[in-house]
Amino acid sequence: MDALKIILQVLLGITSLLLILLVLLHKGRGGGMSDMFGGGVTSNLSASGVAERNLNRLTVGMGLTWGVVVIALGLIARFNVEV
Repeated sequence: MDALKIILQVLLGITSLLLILLVLLHKGRGGGMSDMFGGGVTSNLSASGVAERNLNRLTVGMGLTWGVVVIALGLIARFNVEV
């Protein structure tokens, strides 16, 4: 059980970093915090529709993976019976 817990903790760290990276890669839509720091300026280097959709899919998949790992670690912590 300890090996599974360590593997899940490492996976949680990796998915957390990847999720942060994927969220930061998204294009700012404006009207929020991005406008406050100069993100409201449009540029011609914006991502294409296909790339943006793929980035959205990757972000959602990584978020779901992160959530499953958090729930698994919580269940292990809740039902871990020391012998």
